[in-house]
Amino acid sequence: MIGFRVCRRERKVETRWVEAFRSLPVANVSDVMSRMTAAGAALRPFYTGATMIGPAVTVKARPGDNLMVHKALDLAEPGDVVVVDAGGDLTNAIIGELMVAHADQRGLGGIVIFGAIRDSAELSAGSFPVFACGVTHRGPYKDGPGEVNVPISIGGMVIHPGDLVCGDRDGVLSVPIDDVETIYTAATKKHEAETRQMENIRNGKNDRAWVDAALQKQGCVIEG
Repeated sequence: MIGFRVCRRERKVETRWVEAFRSLPVANVSDVMSRMTAAGAALRPFYTGATMIGPAVTVKARPGDNLMVHKALDLAEPGDVVVVDAGGDLTNAIIGELMVAHADQRGLGGIVIFGAIRDSAELSAGSFPVFACGVTHRGPYKDGPGEVNVPISIGGMVIHPGDLVCGDRDGVLSVPIDDVETIYTAATKKHEAETRQMENIRNGKNDRAWVDAALQKQGCVIEG
């Protein structure tokens, strides 16, 4: 039934790409995706630890209800990231420390909630990756409906089951399965270029000629 179903994930990004992206900043991946894809600035990390990365298990949840999130946590495989579209609603928390502990015990790679969490102090002090839009003490309902492993959209970013989901202190990004190799190659070049630029900055050799060139191109008048 449309609106209340658990679907089979037909494919997921290969483990080699999960490991390859682990060393890349999300910002560099975003740069080479033309800065057009993002889950929005409201989605922030609530954990202390390394980069979150893994294949997506998607959930379309009724705002304030986490029944299908529970099902997704039970279905997800080790390393998977459960991504929940809960409508961005902050009225009720979708997860708290008990569900996160369950996900951690099962070896999942992280949880993304387009909505609210609770037990924020405990989650923020932990190392299990959690991203959410806000915090409330009000707990969830468990009635449904909802859908697992269907395409979802968070802040205009479309996520399909099995896509590569990356997250760090700058936010969350989804990379389509079919584009991972192209994006990895471009993001690696971008990261290497920024690493070289940082070294030049530290050595006092950073070329700033591009600033005046850009101003001149735009017709800016510089006095003096």
